Amino acid sequence: MDVADLDRQVRTLSGCIPPKLVDRLLDLGHEQDVEAWAGRGEWFCAQAWARLLGERGRQDRAREVLAPYVATGWWPAARAQAELLESWGRAQEAIALTRPYAQAGDRMALNFAGRLMARHGHGAEAFELLGPGVEDWFLADALVDVAEAAGRDADAAALLSTWIPGDHRCDTPWCCRGGLDADTARGLLARIRERQDRIDDAITLLRTRHGTSVNGRDQLADLLAGHGRIEELRAYAASDEHGHPAQCLAEVLEERGDLEGAIAVYRQENVESPRRYDDPVLLAGLLSRHGRADEAIAVMCALVDSPGGAEDWVVDSLCTLYAEHGRAQEGLTHLDALKERRGGEEEWDFFRMRLPLLADCGLLDEAIEQARAHREGDSWYAAWSLSDLLAEAGRAEEAVAVLEQHPVSNSSVLAERLIDLGRVEDAIRVLQNRPDPEPATGPWDGTHSDDPPF
Repeated sequence: MDVADLDRQVRTLSGCIPPKLVDRLLDLGHEQDVEAWAGRGEWFCAQAWARLLGERGRQDRAREVLAPYVATGWWPAARAQAELLESWGRAQEAIALTRPYAQAGDRMALNFAGRLMARHGHGAEAFELLGPGVEDWFLADALVDVAEAAGRDADAAALLSTWIPGDHRCDTPWCCRGGLDADTARGLLARIRERQDRIDDAITLLRTRHGTSVNGRDQLADLLAGHGRIEELRAYAASDEHGHPAQCLAEVLEERGDLEGAIAVYRQENVESPRRYDDPVLLAGLLSRHGRADEAIAVMCALVDSPGGAEDWVVDSLCTLYAEHGRAQEGLTHLDALKERRGGEEEWDFFRMRLPLLADCGLLDEAIEQARAHREGDSWYAAWSLSDLLAEAGRAEEAVAVLEQHPVSNSSVLAERLIDLGRVEDAIRVLQNRPDPEPATGPWDGTHSDDPPF
């Protein structure tokens, strides 16, 4: 086993059999192929095969499958085996396996092992293991969770407080970046205060952050919603320009059965707002979920037809709505109007939206012909859509032939088509076609430049 190759498999999902296609092989009964490749360095085959053996009660055999990978010292393999052990009720063995990785300082192992220990009666040890790494946000996040199991909330709060300056408030996200940044520390400390039922203290902490929205969620909004402080959430949503508190408010109102209230949250008229795209799309989804398809489509049409509103993802959302509600022909008519507005030009990003609508109208052969005739129809990205149409028409060999013109760019979907045709060996050859080596880059020397290129 080559650790660098295993890392590449996990990082890029290229030059290997990816998880989706491993599952496909198993679903179609190709267990012997998966078992064989599990022993030849195909990590995702090994992982899936070991999991399946464990489900069948063959735990020792499952460990044998993973053993060569674990023997390399590669952390993902050790983690996979530990997860299996825990699922089999053998948590102490899982802890023994992962503890050396954590003690060696691997941050991924520290996070995993710490949480594992805390779940199985080793909270105190887990806290001591994670505490020295509190300046790493990833480990600090785990520490906050482990502190609850260890009964060490006060100690965790003290560690986090040292990273929050008493007389300073960050004015940019890049302020105080030497270690655990103050905003992250405030957010983690707020979780502890909430757990201690000190809700007002948690809210105060979050209100002093430079920003509380991360990965599409807003911690302050979720806290207010979780404790029923709806009027405070409403005021916060009205003052926030990013939209995540508004989305949280609408979700709460929808859950409470106040559909009109949720709708009102998304109806805002400020065309300069950065939420001008998000709110109508969220509103359309809300209306559609509640059987008000006509209104949902009207909302999206108004957005698409507004100045600058015909972004490809917005038009795609509209076409999806048309298709979901049996109005494919209207979707085609709208695309025709957009094409006319663009002077009769329609690049592939917009043209591809026609294809499923044409198919829904019973014009599958016409969709195929139009795709072939498009000026970008012989590109690698068009091959994917054309292949889907051909497969839907029952022309599987032609679907494969289209993808074979661009085997590197479309290796995963080509392999899936080959597997469906029973051509497993051909599929594996396509998947194992290694990409070109990554270009070597010199190590960063720590210096910065104010002159382009930056």
